[in-house]
Amino acid sequence: MNPIIPFASNVLMPLFPMILISITTAVVMIAIAMKRSNFVAGTLSVIGLNAALFVVLIQLLGGNADSMLHGLYELFTPSQGLIAPLFVVDSFAQFNMVIILISSLACFTLAYGYIGGYGDNKEELYLLLLISTLGALFMVCADNLASFFVSLELLSVPLYGMLAYTYARGKSLEAGFKYLILSATASATMLMGMALIYSNTGTLSFRQIGMAIVPMFQNGIVMPILVVGTALMLFGIAFKLSAVPFHTWTPDVYQGAPAPVATFLGSVSKVAMMALGLRFLLSTATLALPAVNTLIVVIASLSMIIGNVLALRQQNIKRLLAYSSIAHIGYVLAIISAVKVESAGFVSLYMAVYAFTTIGAFGVVTIMSSPYKRQGEAELLENFQGIFWQRPVLTAVLTVMLLSLAGIPLTAGFISKFFAIFATVSAQSWWLTAMIIVGSAISLYYYLNLMVTLFRRPQEVQPHDAVNHWGVQAGGIMVLLVTLAVLYFGIFPETLSKIITLVRIY
Repeated sequence: MNPIIPFASNVLMPLFPMILISITTAVVMIAIAMKRSNFVAGTLSVIGLNAALFVVLIQLLGGNADSMLHGLYELFTPSQGLIAPLFVVDSFAQFNMVIILISSLACFTLAYGYIGGYGDNKEELYLLLLISTLGALFMVCADNLASFFVSLELLSVPLYGMLAYTYARGKSLEAGFKYLILSATASATMLMGMALIYSNTGTLSFRQIGMAIVPMFQNGIVMPILVVGTALMLFGIAFKLSAVPFHTWTPDVYQGAPAPVATFLGSVSKVAMMALGLRFLLSTATLALPAVNTLIVVIASLSMIIGNVLALRQQNIKRLLAYSSIAHIGYVLAIISAVKVESAGFVSLYMAVYAFTTIGAFGVVTIMSSPYKRQGEAELLENFQGIFWQRPVLTAVLTVMLLSLAGIPLTAGFISKFFAIFATVSAQSWWLTAMIIVGSAISLYYYLNLMVTLFRRPQEVQPHDAVNHWGVQAGGIMVLLVTLAVLYFGIFPETLSKIITLVRIY
């Protein structure tokens, strides 16, 4: 499979999924102006996302499919030209676009049921989700420092509003304000790093930066300004990924965010930022700088250990999943540091599995929560005590997700964790291998503790519960499908293993 998807003479067809999302956003905005309807706005949004997903799948798979599908492939990706000035659409970008769109669809289905009981205007949430998804799609294709920053802000700015959307809950407003302030600081740090890199190389293009760095690196020329600029960029990326020591915002924001928004932040945002960060490090060749690689090793090691240790005593499931996400980002950074040039497939595999598992875990929290319930969201561990005796299927879903996050066999999480260890061992990065194993061992305690809580004697008064027949509603169906996918890929991992060989960065 050729990882480079050729561009049309007008350079628009490879970006057609983004155009569809833009059109969908405009249509939803007009629909809201004409008549407020949660059903209409949600349905139009899902239709647009499905259309964009269909186009991306055609672009990614059509070249190797039958004649009819190949005809659609030729329609959406004509065979003239190679790349646009600011973006590149290769197999790495397209695979991550598929993950982003599927994750966004899951978040929309969760948001539809969650926001349905909201007393204030609810339709604008779909607009914010669509715009943020559009930013995520552009992020995975960005090939220039300018498109890097613009697409990142297109993702981040709607998140501020989404986090504070249920402002009647004080924690939600606090989460939005806190993320706004700290995210702006991280963006300023990255801008300073971009300025230093530009002053040293004279270009904003990732590949041209790499072409300028490689000769200097080969000739042993010291590049302190370049190293400092890359370090500042890496600090901003680490903040967006919530890696240690830039992680302190994560538990508070996850706890305060509306449950569907926390799902979006933990899946779509993380996948897009990891893809963009990896493309930047590989295409610019900055990952070859010893100082940069050492910095990644330190951040990865701290994230794996501190993230898991801080999760041990958490009594809030959203904070627990936040610290778990910090540890998992450490595992991915370990892969990047160890495998370097060949890490695109390993990282894509791990982030895809992590995104789906996060959606499943937060999906259960969302199904049991509401923005206006008197008791608030179901976020404390005691809220899930004994739910097996009332909701056995929902308990099974959360159990599978926790087993996958822990890396237990017969789940997709085991396969991704296995390939993470395989990658570090193959690179003879024994320190990182040890950190993955130690971090995974620590995580078993709090995952199993939560699982045991699900099967304990239930409380006399249960303030939180899923609605009856939750399994036939949109959010419930989505959670069940994600659970089946996690189990299927854990039992039949051949498809996942192919990702490592097929996904490549141009």
